[in-house]
Amino acid sequence: MMEDIDRIMEVMDDAFEPRWGEAWTRGQVSSLLTLPSTHYRLVDSAGARPVDHAPTAGFTLVRAVPGEEELLLIGVKPQDRASGLGRKLLDFLVRDARSRGAERVFLEMRENNPAVNLYVNAGFRQIGRRSGYYKTTDGVRLDAITFALDF
Repeated sequence: MMEDIDRIMEVMDDAFEPRWGEAWTRGQVSSLLTLPSTHYRLVDSAGARPVDHAPTAGFTLVRAVPGEEELLLIGVKPQDRASGLGRKLLDFLVRDARSRGAERVFLEMRENNPAVNLYVNAGFRQIGRRSGYYKTTDGVRLDAITFALDF
């Protein structure tokens, strides 16, 4: 487990730009993964589970409750973006969520996140908005947008 947390944090450090304040700390990830309702997936640059010491290119963190799941974080290293890895991670998420009995997946993102196209193309639809929820490092407030995908 500790090696997987190392892999998640390596991607996190590369994938999340500090000004948005979206990256989680190692402690937050470690605490979350102690809960039985939390799941994660790691992928290499080909979209497969990394073997041995192969580099990790992306990950998802998901929280499950009966009937639904929430995508807490998805991260892909910048050099591996636009290669289909984000879509593969979402496809894995949907497959895994269905296998755990989920009927719906939620996610929330800041309003100016370029990943919106990934989510919309995967079938997610906007279901809500929280005004001024996110605060950037320079004090700018951004809305949070909630999306859902029903199976």
